[in-house]
Amino acid sequence: MRDVHALVPSVARFDLHQVGISGVRKPIAVRRPERAVTLAASFDIAVDLPPTRKGSDLSRSAIVLAEVVDATVTRPVPSLEAACVGIARELLARHEYATTATVRAEAEYFLRRGIAPERMSLEDYRILADAVCTRSSPAGSVSTTESIGGEAVGMTACPCAMETARDALSEEFPLLRDPALRDLPMVTHNQRNRTRLQFDLGEGHEVEVDRILAVIEAAQSSPTYAILKRGDEARMVIAAHRRPRFVEDVLRDLLHQVASAFPELPDSTVARARTVSEESIHKYDVVAEHRATLGEIRRIAAE
Repeated sequence: MRDVHALVPSVARFDLHQVGISGVRKPIAVRRPERAVTLAASFDIAVDLPPTRKGSDLSRSAIVLAEVVDATVTRPVPSLEAACVGIARELLARHEYATTATVRAEAEYFLRRGIAPERMSLEDYRILADAVCTRSSPAGSVSTTESIGGEAVGMTACPCAMETARDALSEEFPLLRDPALRDLPMVTHNQRNRTRLQFDLGEGHEVEVDRILAVIEAAQSSPTYAILKRGDEARMVIAAHRRPRFVEDVLRDLLHQVASAFPELPDSTVARARTVSEESIHKYDVVAEHRATLGEIRRIAAE
């Protein structure tokens, strides 16, 4: 049977950077030093395609993903990013014509959290992991880059609307102009905030995702929780309104914490941060992003 994929394209012989499959959901078993977890993960995997081939062997990619992930049932991987590296390396082994393999994974993740000890529950987060394996030629040595990160959902309170509301209400309630009430939290609009932080790790380095998630939540106006009684709601809203912040404030605060929160990572480590404010009074969302080495972040934080 003729291998149509291996034919030379008849026109437009471009070198395609990525061809693969996406949105493949798989359970994957991970064993960390403290505990073992099974993650519900979604994978995007791809390899590059030379201009001499009409198509990529996608079934090989699907088989590689299934083999590596299914094997974790009996032999858990040490981390999600390690699994991504294993998949990427095996993709290069099976796609002999490829020089780059890319694997991206997102997984649901749960931590026991709560606003009060008696109302703890499993709160949902996300783990993010990437791996890119590259070789100079089909027979060359393989170099690897990997990353690990997380996403936490919290809330923010808008500082601009808070100030304009204070001025407007002071006309109606003149006592609000009393300097003693300057720190009184004021009404404002709130947003659901989604923030991601990811590190591109060098060889021999790793970061526990729980630490990444803790830094993210500390940068938001407040965490959010699945279980809240009425008194809890009041406490959380008041706490958030005592820490009003723009999406830019969340990003800057996050970067400032990153400067000192991960001392074991070298200055060459690249940090990628993205925060999204899902606006409540606008018909659009607000996004802020930053990418820099830890050396750059630490230098600016120290100024």
